[in-house]
Amino acid sequence: MSENETAACRRFPDRSTAIRGLSARDDGFRDMCADLATAEAELQRWQASDDPGRSGRVHEYRVLVDELTLEIAAALDASAIVPFHRR
Repeated sequence: MSENETAACRRFPDRSTAIRGLSARDDGFRDMCADLATAEAELQRWQASDDPGRSGRVHEYRVLVDELTLEIAAALDASAIVPFHRR
């Protein structure tokens, strides 16, 4: 499992199988997972920073992590829907 998938699995441990499956077949989902991993790493970096702009950056990255988490949840939900075809 890639670090990007691991970031998503930390947020959704009960959906790790779905995360691996969707990541294997969907470039956009893989990109979302990569963005989440990057945003989490930057959030941790800014939380440990002494930079005067720290609080603003921490807030920005928290919002970004939350938004990406919602996007990943929506993608997982959408991938779980099995369409029924009329006969």
